[in-house]
Amino acid sequence: MGTARKGRAIGKGQPVLTTHAPRAAQGAQSVSLPATLDEAVAALAAVPAAVPVAGGTDLMSSVNAGLLRPAALVGLGRISEIRGWQYQDGHALLGAGLTHARMGRPDFAALIPALAAAARAAGPPQIRNAGTLGGNIASAAPTGDSLPVLAALEAVLIIAGPGGTRREIPVSHLLAGMEMLRPGELVGYVRVPILHAPQVFLKATGRTGPGRALASLALVLDPARRGVRCAVGAIAPMPLRPLEAEQWVAGLIDWDGERGLVPEALTAFGEYVAAACIPDQPPAEDGSERPHPPAVLHLRRTVAALARRALGRALS
Repeated sequence: MGTARKGRAIGKGQPVLTTHAPRAAQGAQSVSLPATLDEAVAALAAVPAAVPVAGGTDLMSSVNAGLLRPAALVGLGRISEIRGWQYQDGHALLGAGLTHARMGRPDFAALIPALAAAARAAGPPQIRNAGTLGGNIASAAPTGDSLPVLAALEAVLIIAGPGGTRREIPVSHLLAGMEMLRPGELVGYVRVPILHAPQVFLKATGRTGPGRALASLALVLDPARRGVRCAVGAIAPMPLRPLEAEQWVAGLIDWDGERGLVPEALTAFGEYVAAACIPDQPPAEDGSERPHPPAVLHLRRTVAALARRALGRALS
């Protein structure tokens, strides 16, 4: 995961994973509808040019924009095993086919509140009903609402490969391009810790109202490790982790007491996060300061406000 510096995301040229069995997309020559995750992997291995798809929220945008003409489709909507979740040794094992609408329900919100909040903010009902957790990850769009939450939770991906193989990689590695999906592989599951502690997701959008994030932020408390984890989304190709700011504010919190902080500390944390994610420009050749453009300064103030509010809510 990015440590508050510019990173590299996948997404361009990577398979998209969405929701239900597809209708024929323009240019597609064949469609297969496997019933299991391993069958889907086998179908992808048999036709390397095939694209996995379910609801098509990402796929159809690319097709309609003329960016993608899939030679074949592998529909994932009939794979029931990846459309739910289960408990596993203090973690939740989430199927990649979970829709935003399903994650936004109260029972899921009681389990992972920040991810539920991100799912509810993912767009209008038609998008929430179709888009999936795996789709957000595989498309790796910087504005994917679930991505900063998964980064803050330090989620791990379970990747299904040919021959029934499974391998695990941190979600941060995939989003940063440190590890990539290999031919014939699919994101099958996402494992996240159940922290039993406050966690918050906040999102700032443009003047057009709800929708694509201008900036987003996830913050989780981890009392067992006496830590604060924060990730900022939408402002860079991948979510950014301001690690020094996390460590600084964690040292101010009375983990055995009421955990409150004075307003000045909340404000300082917000500024620390914003400066880490959007650092000052290097001085000019003559040594003078070079201010950011107004739009960048506005974004920096927005990130500071999100961080301040998120920490305040988590500690309240």
